[in-house]
Amino acid sequence: MSSANTIQHLTHPAIDRQKWDACIDRSSNGLIYAHSFYLDTMAIQWDALVLNNYEAVMPLTWNRKYGISYLYQPFLAAQLGIFGNNLAGQVIHHFIQSIPASFRYIDIYLNSGNLAAAPGEFLLRRDNYVLDLNPPYEKLYNNYRDTTRRNIKKARQAGCLVQKNIAVEKIIALALQQMRLHDKAVEENINRFRKLFRLLQEQKKTVTYGITLGEELLASAVFFFSHSRAYYILVGNHPNGKTIGASHALIDAFISDHAEQPLLLDFEGSDIRNLAFFYSSFGAVQEIYPALKINRLPFYLRWLKK
Repeated sequence: MSSANTIQHLTHPAIDRQKWDACIDRSSNGLIYAHSFYLDTMAIQWDALVLNNYEAVMPLTWNRKYGISYLYQPFLAAQLGIFGNNLAGQVIHHFIQSIPASFRYIDIYLNSGNLAAAPGEFLLRRDNYVLDLNPPYEKLYNNYRDTTRRNIKKARQAGCLVQKNIAVEKIIALALQQMRLHDKAVEENINRFRKLFRLLQEQKKTVTYGITLGEELLASAVFFFSHSRAYYILVGNHPNGKTIGASHALIDAFISDHAEQPLLLDFEGSDIRNLAFFYSSFGAVQEIYPALKINRLPFYLRWLKK
């Protein structure tokens, strides 16, 4: 990189939000997670790396524990990393090398537009699945696996109904039943999500779906819209819906409603085999993105993050 190109570290108050969001919007790899309002809501704290006059940017989402600052991935922010146009491997590598040394531990996810970089053993890869909704619904439906079509038929025969614009709190209530088993910070994260949902609801960039049988909500989801993507962002499923294809019916309903639109349905994962199979069963294709893990902790603390 020539001397004319400068990457500077900006603390949160110094970030020009108008220029930041303009960069995200014009970036070929722009994603909803990188907008300033999203980061303000979902990240505990965030700074930034900025190339020249916001030609490319990288959010640094951080926290501090035991007096040690570290980079982490915020809740419901599947991909962050470097955003811009024509991001060559050298530029991505330079951004990574520019992460301040004050961040002693780094465990973050970049985005699929950052795959040009190859900083040795630090670069890991994760799986996402996306489905192009531009074709007609009939063509999309014919690309489903046979088992998926059977599950959709099973849900219909059982009397399941599609409900749109259901109350978000109903989805949260179902999601919390599973999240409390795995996430110690679940209440704080869900409160952040509530605020984020209200912001996007005001912008008419979110929709909710549910599958009901009688009075019981069996499957539900919140979708966000941005950058020609529909994000399958928060999911709440009841155990009773698993055997009758409720989740399959929900995804099918969304696909039916949004077919023939210039949208990618972004499933936000997954490295979990069963979830990857579920997403791919609708014809979704793999989208690989890199993860970055760097341990700069003192030797006597490194065992904490092995």
